[in-house]
Amino acid sequence: MIEASGLAAIDGIKHGFFTREGGVSDGIYGSLNAGYGSGDDTEKVAENRARIAGKLGVDSEKLLTIHQWHSADAVIADEPWDVRKPPEGDAIVSDKPGIAVAVLTADCTPVLFSSSDGKVVGAAHAGWKGAFAGVLAATVAQMKQLGASEIHAAIGPTISQANYEVGPEYHAQFVDRDPALERFFIPSQKPSHFMFDLPGFVKSNLAGLGLASIEDTALCTYADEQRFFSYRRTVHRGEADYGRQLSAICIKE
Repeated sequence: MIEASGLAAIDGIKHGFFTREGGVSDGIYGSLNAGYGSGDDTEKVAENRARIAGKLGVDSEKLLTIHQWHSADAVIADEPWDVRKPPEGDAIVSDKPGIAVAVLTADCTPVLFSSSDGKVVGAAHAGWKGAFAGVLAATVAQMKQLGASEIHAAIGPTISQANYEVGPEYHAQFVDRDPALERFFIPSQKPSHFMFDLPGFVKSNLAGLGLASIEDTALCTYADEQRFFSYRRTVHRGEADYGRQLSAICIKE
């Protein structure tokens, strides 16, 4: 479990960017795979999630994830739901003690949030589509609706620019919206392709939201196979599936 120092300093909350280590799954899912959407054995996923919940000090049924679909939708969690049939969205916020809000990633950027007083928390799944669509702004807006004023954010492990090659159509979407977004791309060795700085783009989006602080763990999921699952690494190897790591935050009871 990786912690961000800024969030760890806030009284009354608990958080963690969990790695792939410390679980019961094996093979390509080894070992702390938290994704029911993977092809892993569901009992093993349940045990992995129970271990994560234990680290956070919450009941396993109160470790909440959503059906992520690269949107700008942020959901408010007032009470537990069935994580096998969750609401759709790409962020969750809550002001209820004992509920852990969480997102699953395997290269996309997880962002955890807390108000300065530790009374409102949030978790966002910011792939390029979600970040481009505004999921981070939506998360902050929902937190403010619940009473948050000063908000702190931490960026978790995600794919780095050195390992994220994209095509010309991808690049065009960004520069067509705003030519200044060119700064997040550098040419790759493949003609007409680029290396995209996803964490840099996420950090820029957060910087525009007037947050109290932004912390970046600066860890690459693709490069560190021992600690992290990576969708893109799986694709490059031609593997059948991949595990998902979980990032979560909660208000202590």
